[in-house]
Amino acid sequence: MADQPEPPNVRETALAWESLFRCQVTIMRRLQTLPDFRELNMREYDVLFNLKRAPDCGLRLGDLNEHLLLSQPSLSRMIDRLVTRGLVARIADPADARAVLITLTEAGAEVQQRIGRAHVRHINEVMAEGLSRDELCQLRRLTQALSDSVGPS
Repeated sequence: MADQPEPPNVRETALAWESLFRCQVTIMRRLQTLPDFRELNMREYDVLFNLKRAPDCGLRLGDLNEHLLLSQPSLSRMIDRLVTRGLVARIADPADARAVLITLTEAGAEVQQRIGRAHVRHINEVMAEGLSRDELCQLRRLTQALSDSVGPS
């Protein structure tokens, strides 16, 4: 019988979490200073990005909120602002007339695509500065394994 690896202790886990969190904060701070995010801030872009990935009919506010790190009231206010700017729309849910779906407008889809292209290039620049192709693959495997172990939110 092969020896099982020793499980990490609390200190090792805390240090790994701190490192992961600080890395994300450092990268996000650098990315949010780029010209891409003058038109929309990163949280607004994240809303458009998640709506772009949604089914054609859109998402209910609560379903959209599952993909974001915002409180539901904050998201609701942000949606109001994005509606006013013509980037998203509220439509009746075809499956339940009492419910409302949030969907991208044509203008919102264009803004998301334009900013998204530049954003992906900048992410590549930042990530490729510090990690090789193999290390990026390993990072993806590790973060996916961690996400899978936690399960859906």
